[in-house]
Amino acid sequence: MNEAGDSPVTALRRGGGLAAWRQIADALAGEIRSGALARGAQLPAESALATRFGVNRHTVRRALGVLAEDGLVRTTQGKGSFVEQGPIPYPIGPRTRFSEIVTRTGREAWGDLIAAATVPADAGWAEALGIAPGAPILELHTVHRADGAPISTARTCLPLPRFSGFDAAYAASGSITRAYAGYGVADYTRLSTRIGARPADAEEAARLDIAPGRSLIVLSSVNVDGDGQRIQATRSLFAADRVELVVE
Repeated sequence: MNEAGDSPVTALRRGGGLAAWRQIADALAGEIRSGALARGAQLPAESALATRFGVNRHTVRRALGVLAEDGLVRTTQGKGSFVEQGPIPYPIGPRTRFSEIVTRTGREAWGDLIAAATVPADAGWAEALGIAPGAPILELHTVHRADGAPISTARTCLPLPRFSGFDAAYAASGSITRAYAGYGVADYTRLSTRIGARPADAEEAARLDIAPGRSLIVLSSVNVDGDGQRIQATRSLFAADRVELVVE
């Protein structure tokens, strides 16, 4: 057994032309696909894997990097590596609520506020919110998680002064919907959604615990309140292999 006590020592083939890191990646991928390593499970520490395979930690790290690029694991700084849980069905309809969607899958939903600022609306955000270019808006940068795993990162803009202080309400509640309740918005609906795709840059990849260049689904959306007033414009970036979009 290795030092973690959960896997036997695995002998690698030497001199066969297949690099050690590739053999390790293939072995772990096989265990993930067979269910021996369950979805959401934490992998043994790099030191334990190095002991198991009789290699140094650099070789293990390279193997884990390949598995991350293939969408089989995610590595979180300071926490370790985890088997990806599989895509969440994500309906896009009149009422699209991240917290409700994630909770229905049996996972815990939460949103982290990364940054917030009051900025003048550029032409694109002004058009989306139905306001004049240059008007002040509150810009939020967030990361949304399911059982701690980052699913999406977003840039959300709201008109001011109506939503002054919304950043504090969001940070405390971890939910756009719950934060709206403090502003008298009991319900809101989706006015429009545009769907695109592109590779993740380094900053986006770091927020989502994925390798740079991995595919992102880009959702640009506008929400309105019960009176039809535009209250939110958002550009969300989803790790493509963590959601399955369902257009309703």
